Amino acid sequence: MAREAATLLYFGLEKEYKQAKLKAAENLGVHLLPSNLEVALELDRMAEETEGPARTERLIQMRREALEIMRIVKAYCPVLIGSVWRGTVRRGSDIDIAVYHDAPEEIVTLLKAGGLEVSRTERVTVTKQGKSEGSFHIHAETSGKHGLEVVVRAAEETGRKRKCEVFGDELRGLRLQELEKVLRENPGQRFLPV
Repeated sequence: MAREAATLLYFGLEKEYKQAKLKAAENLGVHLLPSNLEVALELDRMAEETEGPARTERLIQMRREALEIMRIVKAYCPVLIGSVWRGTVRRGSDIDIAVYHDAPEEIVTLLKAGGLEVSRTERVTVTKQGKSEGSFHIHAETSGKHGLEVVVRAAEETGRKRKCEVFGDELRGLRLQELEKVLRENPGQRFLPV
């Protein structure tokens, strides 16, 4: 089940874990859904089997690009999150960075001044456990042609703990100095809860 859902995600037939699990259940004629963690681990194995050593090279390149971008927005507590933090990149992965500031347009201006071409921006509101949370998303492409999404959250949310919806653990990420250390000491390091 988890492998089928991972296959749907890997080949872009589904974009979200929930839809991939439902489609996998339908394809296999079963009713019990795997956890997001089970699907994520299968997706990671599939990427490793398919992409081989080039995957680690891509991860290191994406972490270096993330570091450059985090330096541009260093005043706003940037945190590298997502697959580039975890070390689970695959073809098509983007770089995800969270920053904390109450004026998102200033972040857009900083990124543009840093040489990034912003392709679009959007305000996103999600409801979690009955509470609405808003953020501002900036989409761009790095110099290495990787997708980039910078999520701007309110300054008051700096340091707030979040749970990873995929792996189920704390969404810790890497701050600027932590990423510098990882790139110096173990650039391919992975951050998985298992």
